[in-house]
Amino acid sequence: MNSRQHSPIFKFFASVRLTVTILLTLAATSVIGTVIPQNQSTEAYVQTYGRNMVRLFSVLDMFDMYHSWWFQLLLVLLTLNIIVCSVDRLPTTWKIVAKPLVFKPSRFLNTTCQRQVEVSSPDQAQSLLEKVLSRSVGRVRFEQARDGYFLWSEKGRWTRLGVYVVHLSVVFLLAGGLIGSFWGFDGSANIPEGETVKAIRLSNSGKSIPLDFEIRCDKFSVSFYDSGAPSEYRSTLTILEKGTPVLTRDIIVNDPLRYKGINLFQSSYGNLPSQNLVLSFTSRATGMEYKEKIAPGQTVTIPEGLGSFTITAFNRDHLFKGHSIGDAFVGMLKSPNGDSVEVVLPVKFPSFDRMRKGDVIVAIAETETRYYTGLQVTSDPGVWVVYTGFLLMIAGCIVTFFMSHQQICIEALTDGKISSVTVRGVANKNKIDIQKKVDAIAAEIAQTENKS
Repeated sequence: MNSRQHSPIFKFFASVRLTVTILLTLAATSVIGTVIPQNQSTEAYVQTYGRNMVRLFSVLDMFDMYHSWWFQLLLVLLTLNIIVCSVDRLPTTWKIVAKPLVFKPSRFLNTTCQRQVEVSSPDQAQSLLEKVLSRSVGRVRFEQARDGYFLWSEKGRWTRLGVYVVHLSVVFLLAGGLIGSFWGFDGSANIPEGETVKAIRLSNSGKSIPLDFEIRCDKFSVSFYDSGAPSEYRSTLTILEKGTPVLTRDIIVNDPLRYKGINLFQSSYGNLPSQNLVLSFTSRATGMEYKEKIAPGQTVTIPEGLGSFTITAFNRDHLFKGHSIGDAFVGMLKSPNGDSVEVVLPVKFPSFDRMRKGDVIVAIAETETRYYTGLQVTSDPGVWVVYTGFLLMIAGCIVTFFMSHQQICIEALTDGKISSVTVRGVANKNKIDIQKKVDAIAAEIAQTENKS
């Protein structure tokens, strides 16, 4: 079917102009994605761009643009464009590939790729030429002419499909990227030694999503260089299905654990304060200091009738007036008259609460630390589609750039006892290679003739 007979929608998606427009748009947005850091915290964006620009960029999904609806739409449009362009042009190519070509001497007459050889013994010339052409190219066809005959052969007709293999590979690459974008994820999990997690936190949104299995950190170890920098950290992880261990393995950086299509990478580590700590309460009136053991959620009574204190939370990178103060416990101090005030207790700054006015000063007197392993948890169900696309891309490029549909014609004109032989060749691409083949065939004919 001629492309002019297609519907307007088909013509729109078959347009090369649409291809160029989409590719330029993807290139421009990719540049933006490198200029604007992706998947950072809101506070970091506010400090860099201001709240008004952050609101605008958030509406446009500029902070996670590679997962945004409009970027995915561009990929879908490009995929459709490639498919429709291929479908529109494939029938013409397929006719050449699938149907036998009719020999037309005129196809070879105007080619500059030709060499002439003279042979004797006209009765034996045809057999000689057929043997040489068959060995160099392929099956030989014979066509009678008024003053002689034509021998014609071809090979590589299927190579005309190489460009469609490249198109298909791009479709696979785009499809794999879309599959990963829609159904894959990239998150993290911090697991203290001896503890188990069932969910991870997504990097792009901060949301928590459950896993189909549990991850337990049985052991964490770290070794250091003489300079104090870590040389290797290793986690012993156990995968549990419904509480039953099914797999135990050590992981280090660049040696992940893979389970059910989910990858667990060793990405970081750190220290966590013990859940049991000792707090000190200092009375401003008497200067007396009292120490009490306390655990999260537990309430202790402060001597001298100074009220009670409860640990309500523990936060990583706690923000205080817009600034991070690191790991911190958060508690609620309740005075005898019933008033309550929130108290922040940074692990690194034991005397932090002295800045607060009040009858009692709260501080961390003793705390133990333990290691936690930081895991990057990823899943990309489209990765094998992408790998297939890469393999197809390599195969398609080899066929497209290094192979061609070659046709060789030998014209033998008999004049008495001398046969004038002209070797001509045409190819849809790679003219240098077809010239080399014509020269080689002509040289072999001359060499064989000289020996006979």
